[in-house]
Amino acid sequence: MKRLFTSESVTEGHPDKLCDYISDSILDAYFEKDPNARVACETVAGKGQILVTGEITSSANIDIEQIVRNTVREIGFDNAETDIDYKTCKVLLNISKQSSDIALGVDKSLESKKGSKEESEGAGDQGMMFGFATDETDEYMPMPIYLAHKLAKRLTEVRRNKTIDYIRPDGKVQVTVEYENDRPKRIDTIVVSTQHEATADLEKLKQDIKEYVVKPIVPENLLDENTRYFINPTGRFVIGGPLGDSGLTGRKIIVDTYGGYSRHGGGAFSGKDPTKVDRSAAYMARYIAKNIVANGLAKKCEIQLSYAIGVAQPVSIYVDTFGTGKIPENEIVKKIKNTFNLTPRGIIKSLDLRRPIYKQTTNYGHFGKENLPWEKIIKLV
Repeated sequence: MKRLFTSESVTEGHPDKLCDYISDSILDAYFEKDPNARVACETVAGKGQILVTGEITSSANIDIEQIVRNTVREIGFDNAETDIDYKTCKVLLNISKQSSDIALGVDKSLESKKGSKEESEGAGDQGMMFGFATDETDEYMPMPIYLAHKLAKRLTEVRRNKTIDYIRPDGKVQVTVEYENDRPKRIDTIVVSTQHEATADLEKLKQDIKEYVVKPIVPENLLDENTRYFINPTGRFVIGGPLGDSGLTGRKIIVDTYGGYSRHGGGAFSGKDPTKVDRSAAYMARYIAKNIVANGLAKKCEIQLSYAIGVAQPVSIYVDTFGTGKIPENEIVKKIKNTFNLTPRGIIKSLDLRRPIYKQTTNYGHFGKENLPWEKIIKLV
């Protein structure tokens, strides 16, 4: 049976990713000085203006405005006429401390209040988080999002190293993979839209994208005479970044995870410290799913963890191996409970999350990067 599946990725200059990166840069700055900081930081970007808002409780004193400007400059935005200028943009701050009502549940879990000596921290919110893994790529990621991320990252690389010296930071990529009998067979469609200088020639742009972005990334055996390419299909993409479209932290959650190939609980990641299970439990769910597949217990696996605010232990654990499991799913749940500590404190400790690692996660997906702790492979017993 044949079917098509599509995923997208965006470059670091996409307005939503600009906001994600600012939020995670602020989080890292706090963690460099205060590993116990409580951070829930959102960023909004529009024409010539960036607003940072949210709740931060910390002993550290951080110059947030300077972090914002440094981050915008790092991405490459320096032109108010086409996107935003790090030197002249207005930076607004609206920061308060974490709600004392939320802190009641995070500081001391319901279990601790009932006399348990094991856990003292509860989940920072209710919600459900999903993790996923498949053996169809070496990174245990679905092929469509795997290739979309690689292409988006390459688009940034050729801009930065000036292989294509007339493109700007904003850009999007989309990849459609044809599956046959549930395995990737070929690439049906590649879409690339990149911001460019006003003087750029569209035909040259199309040729350069194929030669310097697509060709080095996509395996030749996946491309054929029927593969379709849509490169800057509108014909012009000069106005970009926050000038072309407003940006907001947490608006690219499907890009951040599995490209729609797996379910998503709805919570965003960037700007949140690991007491927020939206982030930390999603990382743990990926860690579990990847190790189930890597240990040969299934070819494909989805994990759901759900939590109640102020409660340490998850409310439920769900496993779906889509008929590929080598052992029953209830046996996999037992292995999970025996191997992984799924409380907020346990997740933070086992993945070492109270450190400035979050800027590494922001762009080109939070999963599939070998240097991140939730991507390591362990032996399950």
